[in-house]
Amino acid sequence: MSRLNYILFFITLPMILIGQDEHSRFDFGKMWTFEHPPTEWFQENYEFTPDEEWFEDVRKSALKFASWCSGSFVSPDGLIMTNHHCSRDESITVQQGTENFDENGFYASTKEQERKVEGLFVDQLIKVVDVTESVSSAKDPSVALAAMVEEYKTKKGWEDLFVRSVTFYSGGKYSIYGYKRYDDIRLVMIPENDLGFYGGDPDNFTYPRYNLDCTFWRAYENGQPVNSSENYYKFNIDGIAEGTPVFVVGNPARTERYRTVAQLEFDRDYRYKQLLRFLTNRRDLMQEEYDVMSADPSMVREAQELLGNINNFSNSIKAYNGIIGGLHDERLMSKKRSMEKEIRSKASNTSYWDDLESVFGNAKKDAWAFSHLAPSPYRGGMLQLMHALSQYKDAMSVDAGEDVTSEMKTGLLDMLGSVDNPRERKLFTVLLEEIKADIYPGDNTLNNMLDGKTIPQYVDAVFNSELFDDSKREKCLSKSKNLMKSDDALIKSSSVVGSRFSEAVEKYESNKDNIKMLEQNVANQAFGVFGTDLPPDATFTLRISDGRVQGYEYNGTEAPVMTTYFGLYDRHYSHAETFPWDLPEKWQNPPMELLRAPLNFVSTNDIIGGNSGSAIINANKEAVGLIFDGNIESLPGNFIFDEKENRSVAVHAGGIYAALKYVYKADALIAELMQ
Repeated sequence: MSRLNYILFFITLPMILIGQDEHSRFDFGKMWTFEHPPTEWFQENYEFTPDEEWFEDVRKSALKFASWCSGSFVSPDGLIMTNHHCSRDESITVQQGTENFDENGFYASTKEQERKVEGLFVDQLIKVVDVTESVSSAKDPSVALAAMVEEYKTKKGWEDLFVRSVTFYSGGKYSIYGYKRYDDIRLVMIPENDLGFYGGDPDNFTYPRYNLDCTFWRAYENGQPVNSSENYYKFNIDGIAEGTPVFVVGNPARTERYRTVAQLEFDRDYRYKQLLRFLTNRRDLMQEEYDVMSADPSMVREAQELLGNINNFSNSIKAYNGIIGGLHDERLMSKKRSMEKEIRSKASNTSYWDDLESVFGNAKKDAWAFSHLAPSPYRGGMLQLMHALSQYKDAMSVDAGEDVTSEMKTGLLDMLGSVDNPRERKLFTVLLEEIKADIYPGDNTLNNMLDGKTIPQYVDAVFNSELFDDSKREKCLSKSKNLMKSDDALIKSSSVVGSRFSEAVEKYESNKDNIKMLEQNVANQAFGVFGTDLPPDATFTLRISDGRVQGYEYNGTEAPVMTTYFGLYDRHYSHAETFPWDLPEKWQNPPMELLRAPLNFVSTNDIIGGNSGSAIINANKEAVGLIFDGNIESLPGNFIFDEKENRSVAVHAGGIYAALKYVYKADALIAELMQ
C-alpha cells in the first residue's frame, strides 16, 4: 500500500466505523404483499406506477407450485415454468422402463406425450381481501378470522376456491386468500441433472453461475389444457439490460427478520450451530451410501431417490452456513441493533424485548437436548428404540395394563429386529459425538449414559444388550423390577435419554405460548412504528419484490450482470471435464449462437426459499428470467436484507430459449413460448 493510500485509509476509517451501525427500512426486505404494494416507492425509484389491473394480472399469472416452490403460467395453454430442482423428485416418478431423466432429461414434443404426476398440484391466487378492520375489532381475533374464512367460502365468486386466512405482522394485518387449485399437472420438459443442477453443491449459492435450472409442466382441467390466455407472462428472451427494473413474483417461504437481537444470538450459538452439525453428519453418511448404490446397476432407482435427499441436505447446509456467517458479521448485527434501538425508542412498550432475552437466556441449557435427543429416523433407530424402551419402562412401573404394555412390547420387538446392523451403529456413534460437542457445560446426561465408558465402549455395550439375545430378552421385558434393576447398558441409559428429553420438551412447552405472545408483541410494536412501510415476514404466500438487474463487487473484482454459455464450456474444460462440471455428449460441439447466448443473471430482488421457480418479469409483465438461487452473500437474508451485495440469481429467458433451440430441438415448445 502506498503512503497516500495509508493516509486515505486512516482518514476514512472513522467514517467507515461510524457508518457501520446505520440501518435501513429495507433491512426488513422488499417482499411486498399484493394488498399493500409500495406504489409510491416504485414511482420514486423506477419511474413506474403500476395500476390495479397490472397487479391483478401479475398476481394471477403466478402460481404456488405444490407445497414447496413457485411457478407461473407462460403461455395461453396452461404451460407452467418452474425450476428443475423443484421438479426433479416428482418427474422421476413417471419414468418408464429403462428411462433415466437424471441422465437424459425428458421432452414431450406433443401434448399426448405429456405425463401426469399423481398428487402434484399448483395454486393460483384469484381473490385477495384485507379483513384487518373486522378482525381486529372483534373480541377474539382468532375466532373472528376462522368464522370469516367460512363466510368467504360461500360468497359469490369464492365458491370453488380453496380459502385460507393469512396473518401479517403477528396480527397487525389480516387477509383472506382464495386459490384455484389445478391438480392435473403433466410433465412437458426437464433437462438432465447435469444441466439442471450444473456445478452441483460446490456451485450452489454462488455467482457467476452457469445453470439451466428450469422445467416446464402443463396444467389440465377436465382432460384439456387450461386456458390461461387471460393471465400469463409472455416470454421475452431479450427484455433486460443492466439497470432494468425487474420484479420477482413468487411465494417466499419463511424469513425471521422480526426476531430480536437476543433471539438471533441464541440462533447463532445454539439453534443453527447444532442443526448444522446434524445436517452435515447425515449428508456425509448418505453420500457414503450413495457412492455404493450408484455403482450397482440394480439400484439405479434407489440411488436416484437418495441423491435427492443428499441435494436437499447439501442445500440446507450451505444455507445455514451462510446464515451463521451473517450472524457473526458485526456490520449486519450492528444494523439489527440499531433498528431495534430505534423501534424501542418509539414503541409504547419495550419490556417485550427484555422478556424475550430472559426466556432465551434460560433456554440455552436445554437447547442441545431438545435438538439431539429428539427421536427421528435421521438420528437412527437406536435413539427411537431408547425412547420406546423408556416409555415401556414407565408403563410397566405404573401397571398401565396388559393391552397397553403388550402393544408397546410388540413395537419394541420390531425395533430390536431392525437396529442391530453396522449402519445403525455408525448413526448412534455420530449422535453421541454430537451430544458430546454440544452438551451444555455442567450437564451430566452424557456421563450418566456412558457410565464410565468411552463412546466406542458404550456403543459396543448397547449393541451387545441382553435385549438382542433371544434367550434373555423375554425375561428382561416381562417384569418391571427386571427393567428397573437392570445394569444392561441399553436398558439403563434409555431412562436417562427419555427423562432428559422429556424435561427439555416440558420446558419448551411451558414457554411456547409466552414466546409466541412476546414475538407477536415485538412485531406489533414494529408495525406500530413503521406500518406497511416495512414488509411483513415471509409466510409462503404470494409476494412481489422489486429490484434492478445489477452486478456487484466480489472476490476483489466485479461480478458480471450476466453469464453466457461460453462460461459454461470454460467451466467444463477448466475442471478437466469432471463431475459436477462435465457436460453430456449432446452438449458437445456447440454452435456459436449457443455460446454467445446469455445463461444466468443477477438482480437486487429480495428472495428466500420458496421463491424457487418464481418468474422474474419486467415492467411490461414479460418473463425475462426464472429465479433459482441467491448468491452466497444473500444467505443472511433469513434475518436481514442487505442490498449492497445480496443478489438473486436467475436463468435468463434467452438462455432457456437457446438450450431449447440448439440442444433439445424442442421446436413445439419454442413456438408456444414465443407466440
